[in-house]
Amino acid sequence: MTIRNLDKLLGPKSVAVIGATETPEKVGNVVLANIIEAGFSGPIWPVNPKYTILRGLACYADIAALPAAPDLAVVCVPPDAVPQTIAALGAKGGKAAVVLTAGLGENKQKMLDAAKPHLLRILGPNCVGQQEPGIKLNASFAHASAEAGQLAFVSQSGALCTIVLDWARERGVGFSHFISLGDSADVDFGDMLDYLASCQQTRAILLYIESVQHARKFMSAARAAARNKPIIAVKSGRNARAAQAAASHTGALAGGDDVYSAALRRAGILRVDGVEELFAAVETLARMRRLPGERLAILTKGGGPGVMAVDKLVQYGGTLADLSPATMDALNAVLPATWSHGNPVDIIGDAPAERYGKALEILLRDDGIDAVLVMHAPTAIVPSLQPALQVIAAATKSEKNVLTCWSGGPAVEAARQAFIAAKLPSYETPDAAVRAFSHMVDFQRNQVNLMQIPDEMPEDFTPDLAAARAVIEPAMQEGRTMLNEIEGKRLLSAYGIPTVRTELATSPEEAKTVARQIGFPVALKIFSPDISHKSDVGGVALNLEDEAAVQQAAETMQARVQRLRPNAHIIGFTVQQMLRRGNAHELIVGTLTDPIFGPAIMFGHGGVGVEVIGDRAVAMPPLNMHLANDLIDHTKVSKLLFGYRDFPVVDRPQLAALLVRVSQMIADHAEVKELDINPLYADAQGLVALDARVVLAPSKLHGPDHLAIRPYPSGLEEWVTLQNGERLLLRPIRPEDEPAHQDFLKHVSPEDFRLRFFSPMRSLAHREMARFTQIDYEREMAFIATRLRPDGTPETLGVVRGVTDPDNQHSEFAVLVRSDLKGHGLGDFLMRKIIAYCRQRGTAYLGGDILRENMAMRNLAAELGFQVVGGFENDSISVRLKLQPD
Repeated sequence: MTIRNLDKLLGPKSVAVIGATETPEKVGNVVLANIIEAGFSGPIWPVNPKYTILRGLACYADIAALPAAPDLAVVCVPPDAVPQTIAALGAKGGKAAVVLTAGLGENKQKMLDAAKPHLLRILGPNCVGQQEPGIKLNASFAHASAEAGQLAFVSQSGALCTIVLDWARERGVGFSHFISLGDSADVDFGDMLDYLASCQQTRAILLYIESVQHARKFMSAARAAARNKPIIAVKSGRNARAAQAAASHTGALAGGDDVYSAALRRAGILRVDGVEELFAAVETLARMRRLPGERLAILTKGGGPGVMAVDKLVQYGGTLADLSPATMDALNAVLPATWSHGNPVDIIGDAPAERYGKALEILLRDDGIDAVLVMHAPTAIVPSLQPALQVIAAATKSEKNVLTCWSGGPAVEAARQAFIAAKLPSYETPDAAVRAFSHMVDFQRNQVNLMQIPDEMPEDFTPDLAAARAVIEPAMQEGRTMLNEIEGKRLLSAYGIPTVRTELATSPEEAKTVARQIGFPVALKIFSPDISHKSDVGGVALNLEDEAAVQQAAETMQARVQRLRPNAHIIGFTVQQMLRRGNAHELIVGTLTDPIFGPAIMFGHGGVGVEVIGDRAVAMPPLNMHLANDLIDHTKVSKLLFGYRDFPVVDRPQLAALLVRVSQMIADHAEVKELDINPLYADAQGLVALDARVVLAPSKLHGPDHLAIRPYPSGLEEWVTLQNGERLLLRPIRPEDEPAHQDFLKHVSPEDFRLRFFSPMRSLAHREMARFTQIDYEREMAFIATRLRPDGTPETLGVVRGVTDPDNQHSEFAVLVRSDLKGHGLGDFLMRKIIAYCRQRGTAYLGGDILRENMAMRNLAAELGFQVVGGFENDSISVRLKLQPD
């Protein structure tokens, strides 16, 4: 991934149109006209040997004849001419091109090969182009120019670009960037997110996604950008990639769209449906305050709209707040006796304006309410503006979110404008208002999950890796694609997942003997590498009470399977202990490997009706306990796990821990392509896996390299001993280190702080501190030196950071040690740690800037082999260390 030369692409000072023409309806004609008519102030250079003048501009015969290298070239030539055009641009010194041409075929790779030696960036091919309204550039063949604004829109669909353009112009919505990616041969979503994350002109990023090409690149870029500003996406094709044939329930149930939703959620991206909802969500999040919880109170003066809002809240999985006794008493004191006495709070149709304000103030004081939706319909009794002003006055006294829904036409327009001026979200219908609240909830959840960086290995659990490999490797050597039932359960056992005792019998007679050894009752299943879903061929018999029943069931089963699947190789039968846990919840836990995002984890309602019930949720590994619980909460069956009727309460921490162990299993073994635990019994006695299907496939990747999200690299932890004999732990920084990091800065002298940050300030705001502690290990690293205080809390003593460019060519270091620990060798340890890490990662150079007066750091850099390569403004020097051989 790289943002190199994207400044030329997205903020050019000169533009060339290669293939410009005066022929009507030709792309080269439309693009040139659009650039001129939009008012771009820089040089515009048409290129076409057929003309000397085009639209009043000098036209050049070829790229070599241009007066200078253009910052941006818009390429409108036939497919066969594209590679040589890109080569000529590179030779001229150009660094960015928009290739509008479609149908490149094998010329696409030739185009990329021509661009690579010159580091020339390409948008497209097969795209509509781009618009940069801030500099009045319309380098596209769209039918209209976008208005200037603060939203960045990036789309894979050119047709949708024109639709959104019309929609936005009609509503006065403006853009900082309006980008059509096309085939994304070079510049893709990851590159754009990296650039837009730090773009000061962009306050929110809007995406239209059809597919993602580089999962880890996309996830890293999105997770970094989503910490800075809202990202909202429409993902098309919800049903286009459903799995039609799979060896497990997991593979069949969880299609590509489920994985996309999980990936977007984990990346901190809010997924919405449709263009109108896309822009509505932007405005909602722009006015959103911190949301302490998910409990909504509804204040209305009519029962009908209130009931409609509740219906939608339930449909979207929301939570209706319970009114506290104190709130009920306070409302009774100010409302008519006929009010609804519950939530929704119906203040009756004749409510004067003051009643809105008093009731809202009471609701906002209730700690059990996290947000309030206030609804109104116009009447002849009270003008709609008056209650709106009361609502605004009450809302400004509280930090909680207040949403408004003034339904109607011209009669409520003044009220809506008042809400906009007061920065209160306003909606026209109950559905839109409740949907907006669900966006707030989803966005808040995503932000919380964004901070979760699970360990490579759970702290309280160590799997038996040798036992797991002893199961997987023989199967792979034999060329098998599936573990048998007994092997599958051995793999689960290696990760501490309880299974029911299961033994193999090769004949009906042996099955009878094995059953006697296990103890009755037992379950009998056909054992064949060619049969995955045994119940489909009558290959399962349950509750067998004695030897005669086992033998008869085995003989009948064998005959039936041979008739239905004559080509299947039947090894024998599995005999397992029959668990009689009638009130146990039947769950399913599984994994699948998505062709784009790699491994994903599924959880839901299991049993034989799993396909029909269809209650499941998907999450991206790695998981920790928080993320595992979040996965459980996204299912309907999660509500049953608290116990109901004769069904017991399930130990949620135990269930979450099992999901974490499954996550660890697929992180450790890239060969595991699908896992299906169904059913997983869960009741008061605990958890037990009755069955396990494991699908294998060869993999060249190892460890967590096949995951879309890199976990916390616990393998980089290292103990060191200072010159004073004290032992400290050097480890990667984690999000939860923020409080200790703030305290660490308090122990840094003003002078040391200035030498590190080139500034006299002594503290950092939460947003800045979060940026330092919540890092993506795929592209940035920070090691801290830490120890435990006497009370057991961690204490940060020093930090070194390396921020690497997306091309992994150069990493910039910064190091800081607590002032009272200077002189003990900690800075040397930290610098050697970051040097070794960057060298191992293949980074070409490590460099940094040092104030000229900071002799201690200059001497340390010299000892470590850094060379002085330059300076700026006469007060600092730049140093660089070469990390790789030529």
